[in-house]
Amino acid sequence: MGSAKNRDSAARKARIEEMRRAERSRDRRNRILTIAVSAVVVAGLVVGGVVLVRSQSGDSSDTASDGKSAGTGTFVADADGVQKWDGELSQTHVAGDVDYPMEPPVGGDHNQVWMNCNGDVYEKAIPKVNAVHSLEHGAVWVTYTSEAAKADVDALAAKVEATPYTLMSPDEDQASPIMLSAWGYQRTVTGADDPKLDAFLEKFVQGEQTPEPGAACTGGLAG
Repeated sequence: MGSAKNRDSAARKARIEEMRRAERSRDRRNRILTIAVSAVVVAGLVVGGVVLVRSQSGDSSDTASDGKSAGTGTFVADADGVQKWDGELSQTHVAGDVDYPMEPPVGGDHNQVWMNCNGDVYEKAIPKVNAVHSLEHGAVWVTYTSEAAKADVDALAAKVEATPYTLMSPDEDQASPIMLSAWGYQRTVTGADDPKLDAFLEKFVQGEQTPEPGAACTGGLAG
């Protein structure tokens, strides 16, 4: 038993280290892309007047300003208590707020900028439309209410900080003191020492449910 746990732990560490290497590589590529994009933006300003005229004449863009579409469906629980969203989860980028049918949201329309999710711990509530984009990138979002014990909150924060593709923030609107969310999936845990916490992270951090596997968890909104 001990040997199996050691192997699982070693495999998880190797997986996390591989994700960190990939993240560093993406950061280098992003810096190069930023320079290229800056040049494109300058060129785009030349034709900006054309875009403005089109906008004023009633042309619509692909992104909604009010962002009310979040998909429809309902949660279905498996034998282990993980809730799976049974229904549509749209992925449109929107500029406004979204009325999500679940709390915390596990998918749907979202802002084009993701919340940084490289083990980021936020002490205040974060915009849900940005956090959902993080889920689209394969992150797990740990949320808690004021009813969660401080010891659990501190232990959860330490675990998140050590785990790439995770983020954590308070959410007073959720039904339970501690909840875990991934794209299309959610569960409640009793505390930081609940073994179902590690099982959820193991399965859903960059898991098979990820719509955009390998997408960045840095370079987004920092809270």
